[in-house]
Amino acid sequence: QVQLVESGGGLVQPGGSLRLSCAASGTIFRINDMGWYRRAPGKERELVAAINSGGNTNYAESVKGRFTISRGNAKNTVYLQMNSLKPEDTAVYYCNVGATLVATLLTRDYWGQGTQVTVSL
Repeated sequence: QVQLVESGGGLVQPGGSLRLSCAASGTIFRINDMGWYRRAPGKERELVAAINSGGNTNYAESVKGRFTISRGNAKNTVYLQMNSLKPEDTAVYYCNVGATLVATLLTRDYWGQGTQVTVSL
């Protein structure tokens, strides 16, 4: 199985910055795409940013130029650097990893437990 451990959420004032981290562990053969989603109160879950194994990135229009997704050197960690935060960025942020298991060579999505980001005065 795959375990995802997220960290880095919290309360920040508008214009501030936060960095989210997500580390994947387990009997992993290969990690493919990694990404961050968020769900704000009363809204659907949405993709924030994603990065594939080749380093190509994809961002929601609302965060382009403010957020940066990256992968750690060991390729099993994904980060989300969030700058110029706005109140509308307030949400629970979830890490998502597409991983292939050693035992089965099956690929599926795994989700972190979520971390709260609140942007407020």
